[in-house]
Amino acid sequence: MSTPTIEPGHDLSEPDLSVVVGERRRLINLGYRLLGSLSEAEDAVQETYARWYAMSPRQRGAVDSPGAWLTTVAGRVCLDMLGSARVRRERYVGPWIPEPLPDRAEWAVVHTDGDRSETVDPADRVTLDESVNMAFLVVLESMTPAERVAFILHDVFRYPFAEVAEIVGRSPAACRQLASSARRRIGSSRAPAAPVAGQAALVRDFKEAWEAKDIKALVDLLDPEATMTADGGGLVGTVLRPVEGSRLIAQYLIHIADKAPGLTLLERTVNGRPGLVAQDAGVTATVAAFDLADGRITRIWAVRNPEKLRPWTEDGAS
Repeated sequence: MSTPTIEPGHDLSEPDLSVVVGERRRLINLGYRLLGSLSEAEDAVQETYARWYAMSPRQRGAVDSPGAWLTTVAGRVCLDMLGSARVRRERYVGPWIPEPLPDRAEWAVVHTDGDRSETVDPADRVTLDESVNMAFLVVLESMTPAERVAFILHDVFRYPFAEVAEIVGRSPAACRQLASSARRRIGSSRAPAAPVAGQAALVRDFKEAWEAKDIKALVDLLDPEATMTADGGGLVGTVLRPVEGSRLIAQYLIHIADKAPGLTLLERTVNGRPGLVAQDAGVTATVAAFDLADGRITRIWAVRNPEKLRPWTEDGAS
């Protein structure tokens, strides 16, 4: 796809740098929801800014709305990346789970030198809301790239279909149909969300039952048809197929506890919902997100691929 057309304006002076840079947070938010990966979102935003600065100052000055220009380019970059990502994920070892994100207050500390450290500024990262909970992101993975882009831009970021059409490269009517199809996928796969307080209590009970190796308690906390999916990406050992059924999941968790007696479980916010972080010898080894219904756990997503755990691996996430 070509870059957006630059409309001639009255003032060809270059846009204020702070205005352009100030779009970064929104672009990262958009990129993460479109790609399900913070690292890929950062790559998309970097490519977007590279295209912006590849233009001459006069060309940049001719852009009426830098924010709209950057969003259009970022959307197109993400659309292209989604197409190639589908091919890469077909070759991925085991299931692919979106990259989990911690709460702002739990963000990793970046060590800048031997004497000092600083917390990664969450303003440059992702705002946590219902559109980034793990269950939502997993459903997005089932969509075509065009469905996902049209749905996220319109339903989450409230862009009119005329603007979505410019990004997706289809007519507004076609984009309306894409978003409608995506909406049906979301609606057919989601159970009503439990109150966060209830989720936290259930996850805490699950943590305590796991620590106690209480298989009966674990089975009682899990829906009989619960599913646990793990993502190691071929880089660490884990199950390569989903574990189905409350008893099999409970038995597998007890097996893990027996194999790693030093495992420490921490209650953490994962993509805006109560979750767990498992640390081995102080190093984050697994981040688990949960989906719940009717007072029981229905889905567990356990991310073990170390490349997806960067925000969790420094001191600030421990």
